[in-house]
This record gives sequence, C-alpha cells and structure tokens, in this order.
Amino acid sequence: MSKELDAIMRPKAIAVIGATERQGSLGRELVNNIIRYDFNGEVYLINPKADTLFGKKTYKSILDVPEKVDLAVIVIPNKLVSETIDQCHEKGITGVVIITAGYKETGSEGAALEQELVDKLHKYGMKAVGPNCMGVLNTNPAVRMNAQFAEDLPNPGKTAFVSQSGALGAAIITISKDFNIGLSQFVSVGNKADVNDATMLEYWEDDDQVDQILLYTESIENPAEYKKLATRISKKKPIIAVKSGRSAAGAKAASSHTGALAGADLAADALLKQSGVIRVNSILELFEVAQIFTTCPIPKGNKVAIVTNTGGPGIMATDALSEYGLQIANLKEETKNRMKEFLPAAASVNNPVDMIASAPIEHYTKCLEIVLEDENVDMAMVIALPFMGQNPMEIANGIMEMKKQHPDKPIVNVFITNREFFGHISKAEVNTPFYAYPESAAKAMSVLDYYRRWLERPVGQEPAYEVDHHKAKGIIKKALEEGRDQLTTLESIDVLEAYGIRTCKYSFAKGEDEAVKVANNIGYPVVMKITSTKISHKTEIGGVMVDIKSEEELRESYKGLIERLKARNLENALDGVIIQEMVKGSREMVCGVATDPQYGHLMMFGLGGIFVESIKDVAFRINPITDIDAKEMIESVKAYKILQGSRGEIPADIDQIQETLLRLSQLINDFSFIEELDINPLKISDKTGLGIAVDGRIKVKMKEAQKALSNCCGSNCCCK
Repeated sequence: MSKELDAIMRPKAIAVIGATERQGSLGRELVNNIIRYDFNGEVYLINPKADTLFGKKTYKSILDVPEKVDLAVIVIPNKLVSETIDQCHEKGITGVVIITAGYKETGSEGAALEQELVDKLHKYGMKAVGPNCMGVLNTNPAVRMNAQFAEDLPNPGKTAFVSQSGALGAAIITISKDFNIGLSQFVSVGNKADVNDATMLEYWEDDDQVDQILLYTESIENPAEYKKLATRISKKKPIIAVKSGRSAAGAKAASSHTGALAGADLAADALLKQSGVIRVNSILELFEVAQIFTTCPIPKGNKVAIVTNTGGPGIMATDALSEYGLQIANLKEETKNRMKEFLPAAASVNNPVDMIASAPIEHYTKCLEIVLEDENVDMAMVIALPFMGQNPMEIANGIMEMKKQHPDKPIVNVFITNREFFGHISKAEVNTPFYAYPESAAKAMSVLDYYRRWLERPVGQEPAYEVDHHKAKGIIKKALEEGRDQLTTLESIDVLEAYGIRTCKYSFAKGEDEAVKVANNIGYPVVMKITSTKISHKTEIGGVMVDIKSEEELRESYKGLIERLKARNLENALDGVIIQEMVKGSREMVCGVATDPQYGHLMMFGLGGIFVESIKDVAFRINPITDIDAKEMIESVKAYKILQGSRGEIPADIDQIQETLLRLSQLINDFSFIEELDINPLKISDKTGLGIAVDGRIKVKMKEAQKALSNCCGSNCCCK
C-alpha cells in the first residue's frame, strides 16, 4: 500500500484551520465529529479570534502549534487558502483536506484560482483532498478519524467509499447503516484538484481493512491511468461504481456512424467494462450490490436453486434470474427425493422448490441444506413470505445458522414482510444479505457471478500483425497534401487493405468505358460506388448500385448516376467510381472508430447496414483492445446469434472478424490522428463466412496528422 496518503488517512495529529463554535458552521461540525468519534491522536484548533474552543487551547496560526501536525483540515474563505497552504508547508504538513468551496465549480475565475492552488501543492509535494468537499474518515480502531461534517457516525466495516458529491456523501453514511454495510474509510474528493478516484483505488489496493471499494463519480480524469489501475485492482477486490451523466447533453455531433452512436457515457461505460469495474445505475443498486459482496463468497458457477413458500415470487425470481443470465439449477433426483420425505404432497420439489404457504420454519432450513448439498447448485435464493404469525427473524436466524455450515456457497434471501424486520436486520450481525424484492436479489446475484467471470477472465493480448505501414502512410499523406482531412472511399479501402483487413476485389475507374473494362475483368455481378472528396454518405444520393449483372446494366447504371448527380449540381464532385465484386451475404455488420475528447479512441462493432443508427445494436471498447476485448465485443451484441448461423446459413468466421477488429486497433495505434473510421458494411460472405469490408470511410485530424507525418522518420511510432 502506498504511504503517500497516510498523512490524510492515518494522521497522528490533526489541525482544523477555521475551527469555531458558531452554530450551523462547518468548522463547528468538523471539530464536533472529530471529538465525538474519539480520534486516536492529537487535535489542534486554529482560529485567530479565539483563545479556547470546545474546552481546548486555540492557536492563532498553524505555525504557532508546537507539535508535529500530519493533516490540516481547512475550512476558511477561499481567498485565505493559498497563504494557509504556504504556512502548512512551512510547518512540515504533507496532507491537507480543503473543505472550502468557491473554485472551479463556480466558473472560469474559480478554475484559475484552483489551478494556482494545484500548482502550489505540487511545488510543495503536498497531497490534498478537495477543494469543495465534505472531508474524510477512517474507522480503524487505531485511527478513529471522522474529519467530515455529516451528522451520522458510520459503523465500522471493510467497505471503502469515494464520493465526488459532498451532499451525497453525507447521505451515503446514513444509507450504509440502513443496509448494514460498515465503512472502513470514506473520502469526499470534491473537485478532485489533486486526490481523485484513481488515487484512492491505488491507496486501497493492498489495504487488508478494505474488502470492496464503492465509487460515486461524475468524471474520470485520466482514463488511461484509471483503466490501468482499476484493471489490476479489480482482480483483487470488487470495485462498484455509480457514474452519473448517462445522458450528457452537448456531446459533439459527429458525421460518421460510429461518432453518431458514440458519446461520453458510452465511452465511460466501455472504460469501466474493460477495467472490471461493476457499474450500477443508482445509489440504491450500489448498496444492494455491496450487500452481497459483504456477506457472500464468490460462487463457483451460475446455477441457482430457489427455495420459497409462495409460488408467485418464486416465478418472478426465476424470470429475473433468467433475464440476468443466470441458470436455474437442475436438481438431482436424490435431492428431490430427500425433500419429498418431509414436504407435503402439495409442495413442488422441482426448482423453484415451493414448500407452500404453511411451511413451518424448520422446512426452510431443511430444504436449504439439501439444495446446498446438491453439486448442481452454485447459489441459493430463499424467498420467505411469513404466514400464520411466523416471526421472520426466526426464519432469518435459521438461515444464517445454515450459512455457517455451508460457507462456500452464496445464500441470498428475499423477505416479503414489513419494514420492522429490515430495521432489525440493519442492526443485527448478519452473514447473508436480505432483500425486499426478488428482482433486487437476482440483480445482486448476477453481479456476483459477473465478478466470478471477471476473476476467471484471461488478461488478453494485443497482437502485432505484419502490415504495409508505408503504403497506408503514403495514402494519408497524399490526402493531406491536397488539403483534405477525409479520405475518399477508394483511399479508405486501400488503407484497410494495407493493414490486412479483408476487402472485396475492387478497382477504380474514371469513366463509363473504363468502368466496363474493370467490371469485365473482375467478373459479374459487381457493385458500383461513387468515390468523391466532397460526398460523404453515398447512399443518400443513390451512389451505390448493387448486383449489376452485365455490361448493359453497368452502362445504364452509370448513366443514371450521372443524371442524379446533375440533378443535385454535384456532377463536378465525382472523382470516379469503384467497381467491386458482388459479395453475396445477407448479414451486414459494422466496425468503426470514433474519438472522444476525454477518453480517446473508441472501437465499435455491431449490426451494420442502413439500420446501424436506428437499431443501435453495437458494442464499444476503449482502444487499444486485446483479443479478449474483441471476442467480448462480438459476443455481446444481439446480432451475434445471426453470426452463428440460422436456417442453413453458414456460421460467420468469428476468429477472422475478431482479427479484423484487432487489425483496426493496430491501425489506430499507428495513426493516432485518425479521428473517425467506418467499415459499413462488413458483409458476411454466404459462401465462406468471412467478414469482408465492402465500404470504408476514414477522417483524420488535419493539424495532428500534418505534424506527425512531417516529422515521420519511416518508423511506425512517428505517426502516433
């Protein structure tokens, strides 16, 4: 565990700069909480206008404190903070928590003030939480620090929490108690001027007092660093995150299909997936998922047995588990026969096991024990709707006793009962989670299984293929010399071919007679497409003509194209036509790359053709991607079933499509100034199952490309 944050998270002496007894002030609440929680160290109060506060000697300045101070908690007007940082540095303090607001959250002037603060912190080698935050806490008995201003005192535990929102952070401490989740450490990072999510992830990576990490975040500052850290740490302990801003308006519109489908939230979602971070949609879901990791082991598989005393919720649970991708376990005949020995004739021993409404308390534990001993069962869900005066706590206690005897399999409970029960459970010592609804329990179980699969997931490789880098560079350079940031269709296909991406046979033709000559050479049927430096989407002007079966049809199609261009005053925009072999295939996919200003290049794969933007059956990953990423992209789209073949269709060559994505990734790595790229469609050949690029479009960032290629020394890396 890195020690650089110990001054903040494990201080032996704290100074509160801005301490006061004034009612309703943050300075008062902070001091109150530090004292009330019994901080296991020294507390120094700084206020130039008071001699004593809270019965303690008060100092005019931090420089007046005679002893060593590790952490300064600053809660004074922002115009005084900079000078106070100077004094803290002079005092030898290496950690500060800046509660004070009025920085970048207020606009450009505040942002400039914050940058000055950051520059000073870096100059002094100090670590800082905030500004504009609610503070930090550590429940470890050796520390007992509650240097934040929320009213509730947290219960100790092994869950660490980072919150970007201060007000939400205060609520989180209260909510965690309702869910019986103890906190080990809590950090409200505020504006994240210095310490951010990634800083805390790394700090908690090897902390044996932290078993899981929860995040509420609105932004990810350094996606590449975050991905690297989170990927490593999530293999050691679960990271569960609420990332807000799912529908961020104002995302820059892009002209490519990939760009139109991508967006800031899709980029964040892709990053979290690749990093093994479990993303949830709400604070409620965050704690429901955290519950299961607090009390359950990682299962060995995804097969679930349901034990219930009421049929309806059992069916609802079955539906929910199935929708989340879990399997309803096939119970062994021996298991069923053992339950038949004591269950009434009206009961069902199939899965779900329905003990019927009159089931006595002992039937819950008997049935649970029997299904847990079935090797076909990886997890169990118990659903209880207490009837006839049954005490739900007695049922719960019986289940928890059974959990002690079977600690290796997760047991998850759904108790359909009054709030009073959950009030008791939130204060009890539990070894298994309790939910009010089957759907919540099923979701939590699916996340537990997802994490199992993440732990089993190979690291993945980024293969390096032999490519014609020189040819691709020359094509792009020629376009730049002509003042174009967008390659023609022909140029785009040539670049793809240079990187080993399977394209159909094609050739360029300048006029009608040349087009006929090329088509006769390729062999009919053919496709004819316009290529132009000024026309982007060819289908909108009828620029793609397919299944041309003869020279006569080709001449007729060419003349029709010229007429359509003339009608739109675009005849001078035609550079020529591409004649391609006609690839027979009803399945059309799309591959693409878009650039997000914060997250960088986004790879896309999914259902293609003219419906790509309306159906949106696509998957995204942050580039570069590994072979495992590529495989998961392909398998995650609904169209994967189409690729597997149906009604006599030959299955698509999944390995070759995976290689296509990896070659695209390599292309983007080598030419990082590519802004947008589309292969639409990537047509699946009915004959071979290969994914064949029949169209392409590439756009570059002009200034970056010019700079990279002007400095190019002949090696691949100079284009990055």
